[in-house]
Amino acid sequence: MNQNKNIFLSGERPPAREYKDRLFRMVFKEKDQFLELYNALNGTAYDNPDDLTVTTLENAIYMGMRNDVSYLLYDRLALYEHQASINPNMPLRNLFYVSDIYSGLTKDTNLYGSKLVRLPEPQFVVFYNGADELPERSILRLSDAFSHKGGEPKLELEVLVLNINPGFNLDLMEHCRTLREYMAYVDTVRKYARETDFPEAVDRAIRECLAKGILADFLSRNWAEVKKVSIYEYDEEKHIRQEREDAMEEGLQRGETLRLVTQVLKKYEKGLSPKETADMLEEELSVIEEIYLLKQKFPEWTEKEIVNKILEKEIDVCS
Repeated sequence: MNQNKNIFLSGERPPAREYKDRLFRMVFKEKDQFLELYNALNGTAYDNPDDLTVTTLENAIYMGMRNDVSYLLYDRLALYEHQASINPNMPLRNLFYVSDIYSGLTKDTNLYGSKLVRLPEPQFVVFYNGADELPERSILRLSDAFSHKGGEPKLELEVLVLNINPGFNLDLMEHCRTLREYMAYVDTVRKYARETDFPEAVDRAIRECLAKGILADFLSRNWAEVKKVSIYEYDEEKHIRQEREDAMEEGLQRGETLRLVTQVLKKYEKGLSPKETADMLEEELSVIEEIYLLKQKFPEWTEKEIVNKILEKEIDVCS
């Protein structure tokens, strides 16, 4: 077997890249660095990077997603992901990834025959370095997503989540210099990002890390690409954070509106006038009148349906 060839390409020209590499993927898609991380994580001492077979997906089967790095090492299949935000859907995503990988590994076997087709045992790991608090180690399970659980899950997939922020998983960091230096670079970028605009922060971080010998060879070879990827990841994380804040704000607004609608409808059912209800609840009369008009116009609506229409502004309550 050609160890340097992605097992899914079969000698064909790779498809055009549709997504930017992430910095974690850029660093650990190199076999030497991946093997170092694998050994540190599993307490092994493999020393021949050519024993690794690339199984990283360029385009996964679901929504064009692509995993970060995955390799086959003898009878073990390691799928490693980096996350800078909490993502409870990693077990499902890894299910898609490993299904695609197994399809590639078994494409020349007889799945309908009487002989058992052997599969490499998978290992799913997420390396987390986001700003939200997470424990040092945690487990995400596919079964957590099941709407109904009837006892022991018939399908399960567990993902180990390792917090690699400063102060966490020190033994792993001690045994994997590349991971330690990767986080040193990330922390240096974060330090300068508090002082200047982000592109300048990345430049300053790269210069400092080069001077200190942190990821020196990697950064010297990939300065321009590292800068582009770092800015891309920063913008993506900022977008995710803003979406989360918007969702929280919307949730608070929806909760407060539901509380008010519930109180107003109780007064409505008792026959109080909008003016009396507004005085009792110390709310604007126009707000109370809007709720009264909606209930009069759509008497079958639930409280939540009234809240939806108030927030969406789809109904002209005065018509």
